[in-house]
Formats: sequence, C-alpha cells, structure tokens
Amino acid sequence: MFKKYLSILLCSVAICSLTACSTSDDSSAMVEDGSSDAALGLDADGALTVGDPNARDGFNGPAELQGNNTVYFAYNSENIQDQYLGVMQAHAQYLKKNPDARVIIEGHTDERGTPEYNIALGERRARSVARYMQNLGVDVNQLSIVSYGEEKPAIDGHNEGAWSKNRRAVLNY
Repeated sequence: MFKKYLSILLCSVAICSLTACSTSDDSSAMVEDGSSDAALGLDADGALTVGDPNARDGFNGPAELQGNNTVYFAYNSENIQDQYLGVMQAHAQYLKKNPDARVIIEGHTDERGTPEYNIALGERRARSVARYMQNLGVDVNQLSIVSYGEEKPAIDGHNEGAWSKNRRAVLNY
C-alpha cells in the first residue's frame, strides 16, 4: 500500500514540476542516492526525505565550517553558482578526512510556487549539492537529503530580499 501511495505521490510531483514554471533540464546537477537501502518518503513536517536525515534545526557540525554551510540559488534554479563552490569544497575536504561524519543537505525555496513544486525544487537543490560533493570524492553514504520546500524560511518576508535568503541548501552534520 505504501509503495502504491509513494508512486502516486512521486508521479504527482513530477506532473506538477512539468506544468509549473520550469527551468532548463540540467540533469547533470542532480544526484542519484546510490545507496541500495535508501528510504524515500515524507517526514512529520511533510518534507520529502531521502536516506535517514534526522534533520535538526541549526548547524551541528565542525566549528571551522559553522559559518559557511549555506549555498544560495537563483530564482527557480537548482544550478550551483560559482561563488559557492568553495563552500562545498571545504565541506567535501572535511567529509573525506572524516569518513564517519554524515551530512544532511536541506533544500529550501522561497514562498512563490505551489507547495508541491517547491518540495520538488528543494529536492533538486539538495541533490545538486550532493552531486557536486560526490564529484569531489565524498562517499554517497555520508550524504542524506531532505526538502523542506517553502516550509522553513530563513527570513520571513514577501520581497526579493527575503526570497533570496530562502532559496538555499543548508549542510548540517
């Protein structure tokens, strides 16, 4: 029963993504969760999860990375901007040196768009970051993703200043 519900949910998200405001299809920025036992579903907040995120609010990782754990995105995009490559490189170096460390990559969006579209966009953003980290040599088993869509804004507001801070992926340990 759960698999049937999950299939219907994923098809609905895909259809909503195709019918909403779309961007160019750049699948090279997305990641497949390579682990064979990855759990895909919704958490208590209704966020789409891959793996076992056990997501927590706030940064809970190494002090040297504490102030540098957010990647911001352009409107309606999951493409990583060059200015954030260093953020991910620093986290990748830490993860490669600490194979027991695990990171949860949270995908977030601004309030514009339907909740379904924003969950899908948040997931694409988290997957983009995970793909880049994998390309830098991070083991896929160290990475989990969760999409909160528009549900956990960094800043409340209905203007570009707030929206630009809410379009993000956050790395938490």
